[in-house]
Amino acid sequence: MHVATSPRSAALAPFVSSLGYLEGRFPHARELSLPTGTAQLLVNLDADALHAYPINGGGAQSAPGAALLGAHGRPSLIDPAEQRAILWVAFRPGGTYPFFAAPASATRDQLVPLDELWPGARLRERLAEAGSPAAMLALLERALLAAACRPLSPDPATGVAVRSLARGASVAETADRLGWTPRGLARRFVERVGLAPKRFARVRRLQRLLATDGDWAGRAAACGYHDQAHMIHEFRELAGMLPTGYAPRSPTEANHVPV
Repeated sequence: MHVATSPRSAALAPFVSSLGYLEGRFPHARELSLPTGTAQLLVNLDADALHAYPINGGGAQSAPGAALLGAHGRPSLIDPAEQRAILWVAFRPGGTYPFFAAPASATRDQLVPLDELWPGARLRERLAEAGSPAAMLALLERALLAAACRPLSPDPATGVAVRSLARGASVAETADRLGWTPRGLARRFVERVGLAPKRFARVRRLQRLLATDGDWAGRAAACGYHDQAHMIHEFRELAGMLPTGYAPRSPTEANHVPV
């Protein structure tokens, strides 16, 4: 079962791109999770645990079954066994800012237990009691609205910066568009979005590449890489593999790659 939906609440729509529930079994033991430059709230209903493994070895990040995966700008390995029954909230860039007191930079590339961010929320237990996926997703929306610690008002400047960088504008061009210095843009962007502007722009270019059709050389040119060699270097660093090895687990799950 795979259910994904846009938020029903108009107040959440500027901050949340989708909510969903996934239930099933996967034959592979590990998969790469590719960076998107955004954060996710994850709730594992099958077991009270979540893990993220560095792609080059080393210790895993571990958290109980409800956690925030902060804005991520690098790939990680995850265990599909932890997605046998999982709920998620996919935030837009900068979308976590109204819901968590800490700046987005404090959770960047980290798996943070939700109880540390929302003490006493008991979200996983409440979701497990909700019953159907529809009821669980409705509860998730209510929990987000209740947890808001800042006004649910989008920041226009952050929106301009996100759209500009995501389209391929440079940090200097984006700062100039806002009438800021590059340093001022970086400070505001890291606080609201979590990643440095240049890293965010690179990650979003990778996402444009994955969404583009055609051969790799044509896709590289269309997405603003200097040449195919540049694209391959960026792909290896940001996706943890070569383009020729990229094979997502389904056409609708471009950022999940079995290994």
